[in-house]
Amino acid sequence: MNLSECTVGQSLPGLELPLDRSTIAATAIASQDFEDVHHDLGAAQQRGTPDVFMSINATNGFVDRYITDWTGPAARIRRASLRLGVPAFPGDPLQMSGEVTAVENSTVTVKVQGRNSKGVHVTAEVVVEPYERNTP
Repeated sequence: MNLSECTVGQSLPGLELPLDRSTIAATAIASQDFEDVHHDLGAAQQRGTPDVFMSINATNGFVDRYITDWTGPAARIRRASLRLGVPAFPGDPLQMSGEVTAVENSTVTVKVQGRNSKGVHVTAEVVVEPYERNTP
């Protein structure tokens, strides 16, 4: 994606992210989130949820992946802010969508939403800019 070709209102292609217990546990551990509710079914159920659920760090990583899959290596994320909604449980795929909300100079702002069968799991605003490699 060439960011200079983006227009306000432009939709990003959708992305379905299948979620299973292994993915949820692995992404939590990879981000050093050792809370048992992300990998221990019994602990999650004791705390009132039907299953383990995805961590905010994993959600942030999936938002970043969604954006970088769209932009490719010619861009980088400058800023991302997100708000969580309903939990993300195994067996309930996350449907990612996005829309360009601002284009200023060389930066592009995208509103991202991740939904599952229970509703909106995450709403994010991500600012991307061209990646310029510093070469000697």
